[in-house]
Amino acid sequence: MLTRRVSLALTFLAVSAAWSCVSPQVANPDEQVAQALAAAPEDKADGARILGYATDGSVVEIRAGSNDFICLASNPANERFSSSCYHGSLEPYFARGRELTAEGVSTADRYRIRFEEMEAGILDMPVMSATQYVLDGEWDSETATATGMVRWVIYVPGGTPESTGLSVVPQEGGPWIMDPGTPGAHIMIVPPRGG
Repeated sequence: MLTRRVSLALTFLAVSAAWSCVSPQVANPDEQVAQALAAAPEDKADGARILGYATDGSVVEIRAGSNDFICLASNPANERFSSSCYHGSLEPYFARGRELTAEGVSTADRYRIRFEEMEAGILDMPVMSATQYVLDGEWDSETATATGMVRWVIYVPGGTPESTGLSVVPQEGGPWIMDPGTPGAHIMIVPPRGG
């Protein structure tokens, strides 16, 4: 336990320069860790690598990880709170998406460019069945807690309705496939509202 505390302290010291003048819009590193872990499955949380935001909007590592999971705090530039955790094989895909967003690329073009880059072998494709957990909801800074709903995204590059047996029609409370036949094909599972 002491080793973990020392490790966390050293990690926070290493990134403290990015928060020397913390913006009111950017949460401090401790709060960003809590935000990121709000979406984490319990058995992955302790060893997850944590990414957050510096005052200039760039994504920075707040805590090194010891397992195959990465958790990202909510982007302070967005109105709605949304944190996510995902298998490490998805990081090149998400990092490229953040890079394209910073360049001002539209959402549709971000997907198209990444799919083309994966098909060309320029961008690593996620491991088959790599999973992302996304918590959408509200964040309470005073209690450092999130409320909302976790949805699951399971990446199945190239997956189709025929290869998975899934519908392309959204199924509240059940699985369906989105972006079928593309390198970014994924199974969506969204819990029923209010459930």
